Amino acid sequence: MVVFVTVPLRRAPRGGGEVEDSRLAELEARKEAKYREIRDAELDREAGKVSHEEWRRQDAQLRREAIGILKQIDGLEPARPDE
Repeated sequence: MVVFVTVPLRRAPRGGGEVEDSRLAELEARKEAKYREIRDAELDREAGKVSHEEWRRQDAQLRREAIGILKQIDGLEPARPDE
């Protein structure tokens, strides 16, 4: 079983303006919704509602979409110095 673990991102306040903050909030909401879709698909597979092949196709698509959202979030975050 594939376990998909999410960890809340902690961000320091920044002066990017309300537009950037609202965009980030929208992306965070989309990310959480996509994570729920991935978990729901896993539960459907475990319950036998979808075939393993169908689940693999769905899972790959949902994860591609989640990665796209994460990249958009990364594009909005300020660069962090190496620690």
